[in-house]
Amino acid sequence: MTTKVRQWLGAAADVLLPRLCPVCGRVLGSDEPHLCRACLSAMPRTRLEQQPLNAMEQLFAGLVPIERATGYFYYEKASPYAAILHDIKYRNRPDMGQWLACHAARQIASSGFWDGVDAIVPVPLHVSKLAKRGYNQSMYLARGVSQATGVPVVEAVEAVRAHATQTHRGALDRWKNTREMYAAHSSAKQLAGRHVVVVDDVVTTGATLEACATALQDAVPGIKVSLFALAVARID
Repeated sequence: MTTKVRQWLGAAADVLLPRLCPVCGRVLGSDEPHLCRACLSAMPRTRLEQQPLNAMEQLFAGLVPIERATGYFYYEKASPYAAILHDIKYRNRPDMGQWLACHAARQIASSGFWDGVDAIVPVPLHVSKLAKRGYNQSMYLARGVSQATGVPVVEAVEAVRAHATQTHRGALDRWKNTREMYAAHSSAKQLAGRHVVVVDDVVTTGATLEACATALQDAVPGIKVSLFALAVARID
């Protein structure tokens, strides 16, 4: 199929079934892959990577030693931007997650967040949930970060126990729900003495990222861990 034919088919599809911005509902232009320019520009950025000992880093203080942590935009249930996360996670739009993670990684690169990082580690899904959903959204986010930074993706953590959804759980229940759920994969051995960034879609209590970081640090000598999430809840 030639490039011109692909372009024609793409244009025809946009007419018959127009692509819409998940935030505002406006029809997307041909140069707007997943979000309209206005919504992308107005995204509630955290800019936590620019703040020493930021709120996300403080969330993990005393629980697990990390190098640094950031989330790209603020997550609020009532915000129209929450639709992005729902689309990525539940509505079969992991491609949007990869694109946005790539964009986010490039946007924060000037802060030095990716400096000295040796591997991007996605938060894993248990095989039962992966079979049901069909994809791991965090893997797509990790690929987007890798695309922007050139740092390889390493599946260094595995989910060894299935768990119920975290969505409606409180902080204590989320922590209990993730205990002993993750373990370092055999591939993690190559990361001894290296610096990795564990990637997830959204951070609320931080229980999942804490569990993954702990699994790596318990099994891999000298590993340094940083954390990146596409979105993070406002932490008072």
